[in-house]
Amino acid sequence: MGKNKPFKRALISAACTLAFASAGATHAANWLMLQGTEDPASAARANVWGFIQAKYEKDFSDANAAGGFVPPKLLGPDLDAEDGFNINRARIGVRGAGFPLDSRINYFVLLEMGNNGITHGNGAFAKLTDASVTLNYIPGARIRAGLFKTPGFEEGLQAIHVYDYINFSEAANGLLLERFPNKGFTDCTGAIAPCNAATGNVGPYTEAQLQGGAGLNRFDSPVGAFRDVGVQVFDAFDVGNDWEVSYAAMIGNGNGIEFSNSDGEYDTYLYFSAEKKYGGKGPKAEGLKFFAWGQQGKRLLDLTNDTTANAQSYDRDRAGLGFKYMKKPFRVTAEYITADGMIWSGPDKPNFYFTVPAHGNGADAKASGWYVEGGWYIPKTRFELDARFDTMTRLEDRINEHQFDKWTLGVQYHFNPKTRVTLNYEIRDFECAVAGAVCTAVNNNLKGVDDKVGVQLTAIF
Repeated sequence: MGKNKPFKRALISAACTLAFASAGATHAANWLMLQGTEDPASAARANVWGFIQAKYEKDFSDANAAGGFVPPKLLGPDLDAEDGFNINRARIGVRGAGFPLDSRINYFVLLEMGNNGITHGNGAFAKLTDASVTLNYIPGARIRAGLFKTPGFEEGLQAIHVYDYINFSEAANGLLLERFPNKGFTDCTGAIAPCNAATGNVGPYTEAQLQGGAGLNRFDSPVGAFRDVGVQVFDAFDVGNDWEVSYAAMIGNGNGIEFSNSDGEYDTYLYFSAEKKYGGKGPKAEGLKFFAWGQQGKRLLDLTNDTTANAQSYDRDRAGLGFKYMKKPFRVTAEYITADGMIWSGPDKPNFYFTVPAHGNGADAKASGWYVEGGWYIPKTRFELDARFDTMTRLEDRINEHQFDKWTLGVQYHFNPKTRVTLNYEIRDFECAVAGAVCTAVNNNLKGVDDKVGVQLTAIF
């Protein structure tokens, strides 16, 4: 992997030029209002909608010296192959207002039936991702209650069916797409040796083991999907000169799309944005938006390799700020993200967040990341060019600090406003960045992480 760095850096420099001279289908839209409210003058009582995303991906990574694979080299959510087709999202929903009874009340319901981290491993054919009601009675303080997207970073808050890339940035995937630790005892009936209260690390697995049914995804619960169950107060205000200011404050269970609150703690979320509006409405709105957000909560985690369930409470804090510029044919977005506590390393580590907890597990670690991306909607054509650089540093200032860098080069072809095909090529450089035995062992598995290519068809109805 190291031998290819000069070539990759040269390619990165060329792509960077494209990223800042470029735009596309993503919009500087106000997602708080678009997803949380309905236009009382035109909202239907029940508007059925949805989308399907079908994709093919190929990962060019190599196994470690012993022939074993780790999650960054395999395709999710199954983590048993390096290439294949998938229906990664298939969602159907209903949204509308209480017309003719009361147009100040609206609702939003969405069901996921694709094969992804929401439905995988839960024994569920489908999973509810959104179910909320918004009360628009108090001027300046709309109230939304139920299950919905938390106010936060742009990648997660925006609608996924207009997202310009196939995969999230590494910071979004590693720091914000939450995986929840497994809870309680595994079934120890008849065990000769003591069994763990927590689920330990697994893998790496060889190709033969994977084909024989070995699994690397050991999390019991679905991913958080950038959502929570709770209540939110929010609104947007026209402050003159085409500027709009928005805010949101939310309290939630801190358990993603699951409805329980087993630890008795709550997460708090704050969001603020200011946008200069250039024109257009809804998802097609153009503008220059600045935003900042933060969230705080606690999680229970059992880090002891014994037969006693002795989970402890750890802080999980996240924050970020950024901007998005969208005015066809150009688009540019940048965002910086920080994370403190509950830094996960992979789906093969549902409790022991790192293989060697004594050297700094993710329970009380820090991390950060950022991305910059851009697009160019080629005038008088249906083509769009995209480029993004993103980076994440996790376990900061520890002897097993990791650095994940990724470039994504993309092309989109829009058949019509609701159907498009996306082609992405990812250039990845993953490594444990500190000299020493701990990173040497980690890099024996990360060595060989290579490029990935994917094509995705999106159809909205």
